[in-house]
Amino acid sequence: MGIMKTTLDIHDALLDRAKRHAQKTGRPLRAVVEDGLRQVLAVPVSPHHYQLPDMSVGDADAADPLEAYSWQDLRGMIYEKPETG
Repeated sequence: MGIMKTTLDIHDALLDRAKRHAQKTGRPLRAVVEDGLRQVLAVPVSPHHYQLPDMSVGDADAADPLEAYSWQDLRGMIYEKPETG
């Protein structure tokens, strides 16, 4: 197992917290950072953003059957009560 030396830019507050954690747990800072990396890398990468499946029906090039109606006409059709007989 090899060890590679590297330099990282870490926010001061985060580094201070990591150092305090290392001191409280009696572990070297390197071990705390390595454990954090292992935890992050163990989580599966989330899939791409969810995309709704295409559930279209009918012909996409056909005329819109609702285009001939005004909003008031459509509202009336939606809210009218069915006739009982």
